[in-house]
Amino acid sequence: MPHFENQCFVDEQPPDTESGTALVEKSSRNRRILSLATGSTVAFMLYSFLILEPAGKCFMVEDGSKSLGLTFSYTLQMVQDFFELRTQDQLECYVDFLQIWDVMYAVIYAAMYCFWMMYFFHDRRIFLVVPVLAMVADWAENLVEIMMINSYLESNTISETLVSVGSGLNMIKWMFFGLTYLILAVGIRTKIKSVIRRSKRA
Repeated sequence: MPHFENQCFVDEQPPDTESGTALVEKSSRNRRILSLATGSTVAFMLYSFLILEPAGKCFMVEDGSKSLGLTFSYTLQMVQDFFELRTQDQLECYVDFLQIWDVMYAVIYAAMYCFWMMYFFHDRRIFLVVPVLAMVADWAENLVEIMMINSYLESNTISETLVSVGSGLNMIKWMFFGLTYLILAVGIRTKIKSVIRRSKRA
């Protein structure tokens, strides 16, 4: 009989052990994701100030928009003015900026937003689609802008269709950004409320 009782006792232990292990693994996973989110934020800031900003100086002008992608939609006249204010060398530099530096920038900010969403919303991976779609829209807009610049440099004309497509992609990109910021704001608010509740219980 003692042997039977000991056996029962041993059989009842795994659930508690497994539960404790799961909590440890979850805590470790949260710390790892927080480290990735923090690291990607630092990378985003360093890239923005040390690489992206210097790379964009070659096409900057005193007056006018710094970049078409920074406006929420644009018209044919706005694109025309943007191109006419710049020399051929500046426009070619802008093409390089869109093809290389801005593409990498989109990867970095999308990764940063995704890691923070993973930290705030562990079981809602569907949210990760939002910053990824913002990145894709950004890339697509860059491609359209490059096509507009090439057309302008070759024939001094700009397709209204390309302008409409680029402007539409620009608006879609900013809408996804807005949704991204809303999701993160909700996540931060929820996290703060959770911390406050735990502190009150303690």
